[in-house]
Amino acid sequence: MLTVEESCRKAKAHAGAIAYAGEDKMNLMLIAAAGALRARAEYIISENKKDIENCTRGPQFADRLMLDEKRIDGIAAGLEKLVALKCPVGEVLEERELYNGLQLRRVRVPLGVIGIIYEARPNVTADAIGLSIKSGNAVVLRGSKDAFRSNAAVCGVIKDALADAGFDPEFIQLIEDTTHEGAAKFMKMNGVVDVLIPRGGAALIKNALENATVPIIETGTGNCHLYFEKTADIAKAIPILINAKTQRTSVCNACESLLIDEEFAAAHLGEIVAALKEKKVEIVACEKCRKMDPSLAAATQEDYAAEFLGLKISVKIVGGVEEAIAHINRFGTHHSDSIITEDKAAADRFLEEVDSAAVYVNASTRFTDGFEFGLGAEMGISTQKLHARGPMGLKELTSYKYQIRGNGQIRG
Repeated sequence: MLTVEESCRKAKAHAGAIAYAGEDKMNLMLIAAAGALRARAEYIISENKKDIENCTRGPQFADRLMLDEKRIDGIAAGLEKLVALKCPVGEVLEERELYNGLQLRRVRVPLGVIGIIYEARPNVTADAIGLSIKSGNAVVLRGSKDAFRSNAAVCGVIKDALADAGFDPEFIQLIEDTTHEGAAKFMKMNGVVDVLIPRGGAALIKNALENATVPIIETGTGNCHLYFEKTADIAKAIPILINAKTQRTSVCNACESLLIDEEFAAAHLGEIVAALKEKKVEIVACEKCRKMDPSLAAATQEDYAAEFLGLKISVKIVGGVEEAIAHINRFGTHHSDSIITEDKAAADRFLEEVDSAAVYVNASTRFTDGFEFGLGAEMGISTQKLHARGPMGLKELTSYKYQIRGNGQIRG
């Protein structure tokens, strides 16, 4: 078993194999990887079942962990979609001649070695590898011990496929040390790992932010909001709510908080509560809601800030768009928030003033996803403002450098 440092240094030593591969070879790698995932789905599922059998962290965690033929096919399709996307490496962002005749170009380049530390989402293993291939980056993967067999199976299948196709796969490394000490070592591999992307719950992200010396792109937890503005169409509002809350509860773009305009609540709260209860959603609500419906449990300040990742939602009545925006910017996680409205002015203000990575009008928050945004896959949803924000696709996994050509110029 390689140590954490050995895995990271091995990825760095082989980074050139992908950085200078060129788009045609990158696409051949992706096609080989996608085909191998489908061809060896039975093996991957058998390894995944061993992880699930040992899972003691509840149904939401097990849902994130589970792989079946449909999910594996979706993962493979994500890799294939990357083939159709243009490789960003070498894109000229700026080109001009300076006063002294120097020819300056600013071009996209890979970040180098990307480190991914993540919890029980084995699909992240394939997504991260695929995105790294098409963006020219080496990648070091460190999943949780709960998903180690699944991650190892997915990573091993892809690396075998690349080797069989004649490519050097060692720019891809999976850390085998799943201890806390191993994670801490990984977070301090600055100088070898160029950027660290944590994907998981609040505790993992907090740990990385507080302890890593490698530069971090923060992928946040998802306390996503829907706001039913007073002009909302109830025929749109309820289906959007049910989709955002219940279509898949264990993901970061699921709705966790519902805000309702006071006037809209007076007319429709009963319908909203009934629709949620029909889906067995536990509701915790503000005092104004509870006066209208005493059967509702009381919400705490902690509930308004919570990522429940299950069939639970906080509900609060607000006095208008301004109060809704203020509540979201205070309690939200700057991930994804949506207004349901027929008022263009309210929609425009919401879009402008809500400080989140993805802001919607009349749509479910569940669309915040690299595949849905046409990125092929995503490395995570960045909730920070440097260096990327929202779903991180190929361009977000590059930096740039200046290339300058001269003919003998010297500075006086």
